[in-house]
Amino acid sequence: MGKHALLSASSSHRWLVCPPSAKLCAEVEDKGSEYAAEGSDAHALCEYKVLKYLGKDVKTPTAALSFYDEEMECCTDDYAAYISEIVEKVKDTCRDPVVLVEQRLDFSRYVPEGFGTGDCLIVADGTLYVIDFKYGRGVEVSALENPQMMCYALGALELFDGIYDITSVCMTIYQPRRENVSVSTMSKADLYQWAEETLAPIAKLAYDGKGDFKAGEHCRFCKVKATCRKRAEYNLELAKYDFEMPAELENAEIAAVLAKADELAAWAADVKEYALAQALAGVEYDGWKVVEGRSNRRYINETAVADAVKQEGFDPFEHKVLGITAMTKLLGKAKFDKLLGNLVEKPKGKPALVPASDRRPAMNNAANAADDFKEEN
Repeated sequence: MGKHALLSASSSHRWLVCPPSAKLCAEVEDKGSEYAAEGSDAHALCEYKVLKYLGKDVKTPTAALSFYDEEMECCTDDYAAYISEIVEKVKDTCRDPVVLVEQRLDFSRYVPEGFGTGDCLIVADGTLYVIDFKYGRGVEVSALENPQMMCYALGALELFDGIYDITSVCMTIYQPRRENVSVSTMSKADLYQWAEETLAPIAKLAYDGKGDFKAGEHCRFCKVKATCRKRAEYNLELAKYDFEMPAELENAEIAAVLAKADELAAWAADVKEYALAQALAGVEYDGWKVVEGRSNRRYINETAVADAVKQEGFDPFEHKVLGITAMTKLLGKAKFDKLLGNLVEKPKGKPALVPASDRRPAMNNAANAADDFKEEN
């Protein structure tokens, strides 16, 4: 397993806000996950396809990929096509652009022992392109003021600045499963100013285990989120409202509760998950015990069940049309769209109350939207 940086670019959104969390997280074993393994497979396929486009002699990695499927094939095809579009576009003004794939980047000038891997770098006519592929579908990632991308850009400048006359950096997050292509451009001068005035001082604090703990949205992927005292204090502030009925609260107070409601629920779930794991390992919590959860009956041998039912003259199978995801996988996306595109609809979504920063447009008439939803259900 490769070495992991204490101050990784991917976790910079957290340690830049909560510097001492870096050393705490470093003490917790990285267990990995299926999501991470799936992402690694997708990155390997992306690397192969971009290198193939560049004319390199490479062998497809699909046989060695545990999570390879039709969706991954389509997403990585689209990514490679996106890279090729950028390269062909810059060739209009730059005869021989530099293109690097899965390039190790060193930004330790500003972050102690800081390094990472850039999925794709392109240098052409004064512009450095830094492109990051993200296969996750859970959280939509923006390139705007994204510290991971800015760290990668600094690492890329270490390679190219001085050799090429770079004046600006274009950073792109390519996230196909969220239909998200986020692009942000900043001048080289502004990036260096951020590195000197913000990144370097905070990185030193984080590396030394100093600074102040701070809770917020950045806690989501923190390894110590379940036991962090600062996060507990942050969420328990809601107790001052005594959880009265909303009608008894002022609008400003309701807004304050809404701002923390999701984080509060996530924190409570994290604490319960951690406590269960500890209890199963022998830790006792006063007033709590581990019991066997509810379960449902299930067949121990479905083939034997089917045979027994058929012998009695009954049909043991449920016949129904495959769901859209399963049908797309069966037919392939192109054939699915051709055969069934006019037979698929996307009904109105259930009204949801979200922060104003959400990129979806607001409903114009909340009362009518509520009535429409009631009629449909």
